[in-house]
Amino acid sequence: MTTPGIKKSLFLSIMFSMMIVFMIGCGVSEEKATDENDTTVESNSTNEAKDNSDFPVTVVDGTGEEVTIDSEPQTIVSVIPSNTEITFALGQGDKVIGVDEYSNYPPEVQKIEKIGNQEMNVEKILALQPDLALVTDFQHENNAEILQQFKDAGIDVIVIGSAESFENVYNTISLIGQVTGAPEEAETIVQEMKDRLAEIQEKAKAVTEKKRVWVEVSPAPDIFTTGQGTFMNEMLEVINATNTAGEKTGWVKLTEEEIVTLNPEVIITTYGYYVENPEEGVLSRAGWDEVPAIKAEQVFDVNNDTVTRPGPRLIDGVETLAKLIYPEVFSE
Repeated sequence: MTTPGIKKSLFLSIMFSMMIVFMIGCGVSEEKATDENDTTVESNSTNEAKDNSDFPVTVVDGTGEEVTIDSEPQTIVSVIPSNTEITFALGQGDKVIGVDEYSNYPPEVQKIEKIGNQEMNVEKILALQPDLALVTDFQHENNAEILQQFKDAGIDVIVIGSAESFENVYNTISLIGQVTGAPEEAETIVQEMKDRLAEIQEKAKAVTEKKRVWVEVSPAPDIFTTGQGTFMNEMLEVINATNTAGEKTGWVKLTEEEIVTLNPEVIITTYGYYVENPEEGVLSRAGWDEVPAIKAEQVFDVNNDTVTRPGPRLIDGVETLAKLIYPEVFSE
């Protein structure tokens, strides 16, 4: 059984990687950010009027560069959980032969060979000889020579840019669908996500008094929250709630004293996968007695993956938050 200490180390490692990706994205120019985050897919010039699932296909990946995939890949490795989840959602899971250590959904990924994390196990990936490697802009920025090794070995490499918005996620799904041979499936998934989100936004119009929400992505003593440029912030906006840390950017650390002054009416935690009974931990904090969310016992833990992982389940996360924060509006 995994101990709480190991689970917390796992969380901190994941969050560190997320923060690195976020900082890399913020450090580039606006023009480059547009190229990387608003990834677009282009059809091969000789095949524009035909079925987009035909190969070869040419796409613009997260680096802003054109990449041509000559034939449909039969074997794929993914080095980040979101790309793994998207590939499976596209119906391409049977092609996946290697995933990162943190990929945990769908459950069948547990049986797939592990190939490291942001620091890839290069030898193992080369030994697997995949047709396609789905990597991140972190690897592009920090391990360009390794990616070149993959290319020299005949592996097609697609860099997936970091995503901090629903629109970015839609583009990522389209891109992965194009390079794996499932563009129509990608289009269907994206449209379903958009439709579900639109339904939630329509319901949210019934909210007459916006609630102030504090989001806690790690527990005391190192309490982190999410500000602008994160899915949690966009989700709260969608359901017509106010993020009490909405003036901040990215993942930020606040003290308990600072949090109390924000007077949240609802508190959301996302670390129940490694902390037992996180709600009780928040409710019992000394000096928090007068916080509205504590007085009303409006503290809830949600599945971290559905509110931070850029993939199809983000809409599940929005629905969960909506029902917890505004049960009178979103209860079925």
